[in-house]
Amino acid sequence: MSIKFTILGCGSSMGVPRSDGYFGKCNPNIFKNYRTRCSAILQTKTDSVLIDTSPDLRAQLISNKINNIDKVLYSHMHADQTHGINDLRVFFIKKKKPIPIYADKSTKKYLNKTFSYCFKNSNKEYPAILKMNSIKNNFIIKDGKKNLKVKSVKVQHGKVDSVCYIFDKKLAYISDVSRIHKKDYKFFKKLKYLIIDCLWYKNHPSHLNLEQSLELIKIFSPKKAILTNLHSELDYKILKKKLPKNIVPAYDGLNLYF
Repeated sequence: MSIKFTILGCGSSMGVPRSDGYFGKCNPNIFKNYRTRCSAILQTKTDSVLIDTSPDLRAQLISNKINNIDKVLYSHMHADQTHGINDLRVFFIKKKKPIPIYADKSTKKYLNKTFSYCFKNSNKEYPAILKMNSIKNNFIIKDGKKNLKVKSVKVQHGKVDSVCYIFDKKLAYISDVSRIHKKDYKFFKKLKYLIIDCLWYKNHPSHLNLEQSLELIKIFSPKKAILTNLHSELDYKILKKKLPKNIVPAYDGLNLYF
């Protein structure tokens, strides 16, 4: 098992607790209820691939002892997935070359406009730290001498698209989704791990709720499902008791291997 996948953050857009200290229905005495914003990292023998740069990225990397990032995959352009982008600067300094990032058209446009200094050589003191690339439907990540196949699939996230990533036909990461197109269901069948959005119990225009997440998990039949993007309405222990044995709530720092 050479491939490690870590959920760096599993909280919704304001995290748990919120910046005003509000825990909602989450018990503050349970460490798994402390949730930073969604981000994840895949580590092979040779590559460290980050998914999204949450506003909590610096703390996430420090707490998980991650000192290298080779490339970044973006799911979409919302602030809770992008606004930690400046914390990639240290990896440019270490590598002495821009870090490649991959995004769809709308996310590229947003990043270029909002964080233009990351992509432009302003002067010798402040060179570009990142190199923008378009995300492909199928691409390769190195795992020593082997190639790890990655598939990107567009899903609906309210009024915007979000990109989910399927690694080696074994693990899918879908952090922000309100609808998966039925034509793409075949890509999510019988995975080892399905990491899927589950905001709360109520309906939401941009996210799956618990009922909707469980319905899709039943259709896709993964060996194990992990619920992420969890709101402060969802206490870890209370939620876990409601779930079948093969489904668990995510928590920050959860490691998966395949």
